[in-house]
Amino acid sequence: WRMPLRYSIGIMPTTYLTHARNTRGRDFAVGDIHGCFQRLQQVLDGIGFDRATDRLFSLGDLVNRGPDSRQVLHWLDQPWFHAICGNHDFMIWRDGLGDPFPNVDHRLHGGDWFVGLPAAERRAIAERLQQLPVVAEVDTADGPVGLLHAECPFDDWQHLRDRPLEADNLHTCLWARWRIRQGDNSVIENIRAVAHGHNTIDEARVLGNRYYLDTGGWMSGRGHFSLLQLDTLELLRWPAAAR
Repeated sequence: WRMPLRYSIGIMPTTYLTHARNTRGRDFAVGDIHGCFQRLQQVLDGIGFDRATDRLFSLGDLVNRGPDSRQVLHWLDQPWFHAICGNHDFMIWRDGLGDPFPNVDHRLHGGDWFVGLPAAERRAIAERLQQLPVVAEVDTADGPVGLLHAECPFDDWQHLRDRPLEADNLHTCLWARWRIRQGDNSVIENIRAVAHGHNTIDEARVLGNRYYLDTGGWMSGRGHFSLLQLDTLELLRWPAAAR
């Protein structure tokens, strides 16, 4: 499914961000949060997350659907929490800045929490989400790991570093599902691994050097959160699977 591309790269202040290596603790990437921050806190407690040394990287879709979306600014204020932009974050900030995304009514997809907020709070959330990068990479001792919500538009990660995102490529980064649906096992060159959210699946899946982590931790009574430890590329599941 391809939607008409009515968004300009110029309205996104940051499209690529690089994070230096963490020499003091662990780094984790986590799949879609979708406003379930209290449940995410239980995950962090369960894995012994140390806020003084560890870092958590959200793969986008911080908001909508869950009960705690309004807490997003609190989480983004934490020095150990970092995020990239997902399609739900994109739709919220477009709405909050007075230019709703015309192709999808996010209010029908868990975005109704945003409608009744005071205007100043709506704008504050929108401006913060607009600042999120679309793509990021995190350095590790064995090479950088890429963070990208949906799918990589190129077979070579270097293209994301070298050029601004055009509209088609932005669409792929925020919305596309074709690689996982085709079971594409190709390797994205010039990056150690790439972590993705967006595609809700029963268990974390690895295709080539791509790790898909949205296992429905935001779904009440179903699903679980999946995390990827970036230095070891170990997959963690919370709650752990029954033995």
